Amino acid sequence: MEIRWLQAFVAVAEELHFGRAAARLQMAQSPLSQTVRKLEKDLGVPLFERNTRSVALTAGGHAFLPHAYHILESVETARQATRASAGGVYGRIKIGFTGVLNHLSLPPLTRALRQRYPDIELDLVGRIMTRDAVTQLESGALDLAFVGLPVQSTAVATRLIRRESFGAVLPSDHPLAGEPEIDLHELADDGFITTPLSAGSALQESAMRACLDAGFRPRVVQEITDPYMILVLVSAGVGVALMTSSIATITPPGTVFVPLAGESVYMHHGIGWSPRRVSPALEVALKVAEEILPTPD
Repeated sequence: MEIRWLQAFVAVAEELHFGRAAARLQMAQSPLSQTVRKLEKDLGVPLFERNTRSVALTAGGHAFLPHAYHILESVETARQATRASAGGVYGRIKIGFTGVLNHLSLPPLTRALRQRYPDIELDLVGRIMTRDAVTQLESGALDLAFVGLPVQSTAVATRLIRRESFGAVLPSDHPLAGEPEIDLHELADDGFITTPLSAGSALQESAMRACLDAGFRPRVVQEITDPYMILVLVSAGVGVALMTSSIATITPPGTVFVPLAGESVYMHHGIGWSPRRVSPALEVALKVAEEILPTPD
């Protein structure tokens, strides 16, 4: 078994597409397929189910993936140890984030890390919802992730970094668009645009719970994964959306953000990581995060 075989397997397992994995590894697709088959022959089990339309991990592939991550991580740790003997901090941190919901937290953290630790490589992965982030933290596919709290995992540690109240994003011609604040139940007859329930979005879960607490079940007219595209669809008049207060400064033309009256409904933003997979690079990143993104009182 060779390290490059494991690198090829992990690339295909994450992309679930041989073409994209080959482009990521900067190699042709045919040699990549041959490399994966060598690994399968060495292990004695198929790792992928292949057909003309899709690629999926087999049960053996799912079982092998965390071990492949661990082996590659050990190799990288060995490299870092030799470099660290010179006094620097080296390594690679893969950070998952949702997108626009993290526009106040991701940039200051990555900027500080790049300035203080230029030898740490940051790999940013967008459109990662909380449920998927937790799964990838558990498997080692991600080192750090921005998540909605709380998370349901004993294998992932979290820390609160921001608490934001919800408000309504309305089309600018909505009858309530000019109000200084509105009661959530006033939107009971409107159509809502949300992230998909199946995506495991903490934003969607919090918004749904707020509506139920206000006495109605929202009528969802459109589901879309990208939170910023939700705002765009609101501007197009497709429906209304519940978003956190930080969105108020970046809503697109044709929309307004209106705070909710009464007791505030909060979204709790956090960072998550696996305590079992804390590399030297991640350790300093967590320390920088404590300074840049402190836990609110």
